[in-house]
Amino acid sequence: MLYEFFVIYFIIVSILAVLITIFDKISAKLNKWRIPEKVLLTISALGGSVAMLLTMFLIRHKTRKPKFMIGIPVTIALQTFLIVFVMVAV
Repeated sequence: MLYEFFVIYFIIVSILAVLITIFDKISAKLNKWRIPEKVLLTISALGGSVAMLLTMFLIRHKTRKPKFMIGIPVTIALQTFLIVFVMVAV
């Protein structure tokens, strides 16, 4: 049951990460209100990092910003380590 909760959680956070990344790209093109970078990075840290990174590459958004191109892969590595650690400990 806990496993199912986490799968649903990561699906929801990943969808949110994709949507806000696309929204920010569209807003940037239209010179409209933007999603703050700390919000994007927070969604990434909460579990949307893989989806956000893939979306960034697909739509070519924030790919020149070291904060994202280093920060998100580091987040993915830390999340992977945490997942493996928890799975081994259980």
